Amino acid sequence: MDWQQLIHFDQQLLLKLNGSDSLFWDGFMMTVTRTGTWIPLAVVLFYVLIKNNNMRNILFILLMIALTITIADQFASTFCKPYFKRFRPTNDPILMYQVDVVNNYRGGLYGFISSHAANTFGVFVYVSLLIRNRLLTATLFIWALLCSYSRIYLGVHYPGDILAGALEGSAVGALLWYCTRLFQQKNGGIRSYISSQYTSTGYLQEDVHLLLLAFYLTLCYAAIQGVVYWM
Repeated sequence: MDWQQLIHFDQQLLLKLNGSDSLFWDGFMMTVTRTGTWIPLAVVLFYVLIKNNNMRNILFILLMIALTITIADQFASTFCKPYFKRFRPTNDPILMYQVDVVNNYRGGLYGFISSHAANTFGVFVYVSLLIRNRLLTATLFIWALLCSYSRIYLGVHYPGDILAGALEGSAVGALLWYCTRLFQQKNGGIRSYISSQYTSTGYLQEDVHLLLLAFYLTLCYAAIQGVVYWM
């Protein structure tokens, strides 16, 4: 399969996954795609990290999370988008009139690779490796997948943009987690717990449950926004 066939497949897949006839899902996806929607989850994560780490570790971890987001975002937005110059579906002369849009939201001119996918998958990989809880890992994966899919639903990214962004962000998250691991080895910050009250890396299970609660409450908020939009 050559590049033209891959691009054609990507376009056809977008048209199958993009949009719906539901005002509820329009409102839900518009809410999910906004960064501000997830601020409460970020605040709870900040609290959990502070509670379960000493000052030296927490400062390094917060720096690594900030770098994960910054590197993933800037590589996507500052390098890839202007270099590849691939139109977003909503701005692509070939497809723009076939794409479902919500509230005339079309994003910027170029879309390869997706910053949303890069950022969310970067954070997902880093935090999952850091805390090591299966349910949290699954939940964060759903979060990253949902945020990424919202971009396809809204027509501002092709599936290929999302896949490339997810791979880039995951690589950045894994690399910076490895840097965290090396830092903790050097500074005696590695913990290994076998108690049922903690994850294997020493995070309280009750704090993990708090993170899960914050995620599901945010989903409820997005659903309420979908109902409001539908009404």
